Amino acid sequence: MEWIVIFGAGGHAQVLIDILELMGVYRIAGIYDDSPSMLGKFIAGYPVLGLIDSKLVANKGIIGVGVNHNREQIAEKILQNNSDFEFINAIHPSAVIGKNVTLGEGTAVMAGSVINPNAVIGPHSIVNTMTSVDHDCVLEPFASVAPGAHLGGNVHVGTRTFIGMSATVIHNVHIGHDTVIGAGATVVKDIPNHVVAYGSPAKPIRGRVMNERYL
Repeated sequence: MEWIVIFGAGGHAQVLIDILELMGVYRIAGIYDDSPSMLGKFIAGYPVLGLIDSKLVANKGIIGVGVNHNREQIAEKILQNNSDFEFINAIHPSAVIGKNVTLGEGTAVMAGSVINPNAVIGPHSIVNTMTSVDHDCVLEPFASVAPGAHLGGNVHVGTRTFIGMSATVIHNVHIGHDTVIGAGATVVKDIPNHVVAYGSPAKPIRGRVMNERYL
């Protein structure tokens, strides 16, 4: 089995550790995190080896950070210091992946999730626990779909956009980049870039600045 590392020492990283152990394909050498207080600690039995821009002990791994724009910034930092670094995917054994699904590098697919045929999941995206992504959907890079959310067929989710817990998006809807769809929302029409939208039916409530905190 190949050695890998994980970036981030929070709850999302612990979920990825569980998935990677169940996959049985990789051996986890340790964790890198930019919080100095984490150095020397153990997360789910694995040591925090250093900061993210430290010299790495393995040339493969995955980013265990749930916030989309933070994940993007970390990916850029890793590649600046390690141009040949290879990002792996973490796919829970209970996930159902349909025919002709494309999974970009660094993608996480959690327990009980379903991705139906011809969907395209962009690099470093998250399809979270008990989520469904129907046929021909597109998630652009660094997007995420929270636990229990459901996307109908032909839904397009923009870069760094977050679909909140238990949200429902009907078929053929386009959601712009850097947008947040609130928990429990019902999305029945297109949603633009850089907004926070929620409700049933979901409507843009306000604008959203780049990198605004949402988790």
